[in-house]
Amino acid sequence: MTPVTTPLSSAQVRARVPLAERTTLRLGGPAARFVRAATAAELVDAVRALDASGEPVLLLGGGSNLVISDAGFAGTAVQVATQGRRLDPLGDGLVQLTVEAGEDWDSVVAEAVSQGLGGLECLSGIPGLVGATPVQNVGAYGVEVSQVLTSVDLLDRRTGRVHQQPADALGLAYRTSVLKGTDQAVVLRARFALTSGGQSAPIRYAELARVLGVPQGARVPADAARKAVLELRRGKGMVLDAADHDTWSAGSFFTNPLLDDSTLTGVLIRIAERLGRHTEVPTYPAGPGHHKLSAAWLIERAGFTRGHRGPGGRVALSGKHTLALTNRGGASTEDLLDLAREVRDGVRSAFGVELRPEPVLVGCDLG
Repeated sequence: MTPVTTPLSSAQVRARVPLAERTTLRLGGPAARFVRAATAAELVDAVRALDASGEPVLLLGGGSNLVISDAGFAGTAVQVATQGRRLDPLGDGLVQLTVEAGEDWDSVVAEAVSQGLGGLECLSGIPGLVGATPVQNVGAYGVEVSQVLTSVDLLDRRTGRVHQQPADALGLAYRTSVLKGTDQAVVLRARFALTSGGQSAPIRYAELARVLGVPQGARVPADAARKAVLELRRGKGMVLDAADHDTWSAGSFFTNPLLDDSTLTGVLIRIAERLGRHTEVPTYPAGPGHHKLSAAWLIERAGFTRGHRGPGGRVALSGKHTLALTNRGGASTEDLLDLAREVRDGVRSAFGVELRPEPVLVGCDLG
């Protein structure tokens, strides 16, 4: 059966809507057209209608992972504003949490913790909406969404059909999935398997374990883990605060480089030549034959300090964390990209490592 396409009415569409105020960077030009979808059915109908017309579409969630060009977006931005949550017992101490894509992620985490459910607490304080979490396979403090995600409902834009996709078919890997970098599907809702009993997932991240005063691998009350994670994130300017320009960012701008072991050997030699052969380089196992390096460590050793300023001082590295590129007020997207290029090129020149941006770049690139 061919999916039914419901045309958008002129009453649904607004023109020349500013997008900067809908992103955490507070940067970017307007959308030529703008539609708000408050239900999954409205979201499906809007995307189907726009696809049928050939209109370029920008799906807009919390705007926490977007860098939008100064020219804005020439098509229609569809704001995902869908709401709804449901809990279902799975047995054996597990509970399934089903959440619509437009729900605020941290509010979902907070409610899960308050209901004594474990598994999401280390992902506290991450801005954005639920629908983006499987796309990015968001992660923090030793936990990734892939560890708790069971399935998503998707609108396949190639066929116009809605179907459920199991998590293991999403190609979830470090900060990526088969959904990232493509516009072929829209996440409508996600399902997570959480544990009852009020305990956290095992605390695997050394910094978090140290703050909690437990050995790595231990479990703690989920609310204690959430509180500790939020404090750590605040200390790095990673909890949104309109009064704090260090939080006017897209979070970590660069991903930690993932290198095969043969490439890593060459990089370590280059680091030793530059910084001294006794330099301790933080590396992290990332699957057979691969390791991750710390992007923040590389940025700092390449000579970029916290608060390093870009063009005109309108943008800067956060004063709390060198991975965050921030808008200090009055900046343009091009200012931010110039700073990103300076940092990327500096790390490449110093260590031969290519840093790659984590946010989605809309109408712009690093070149």
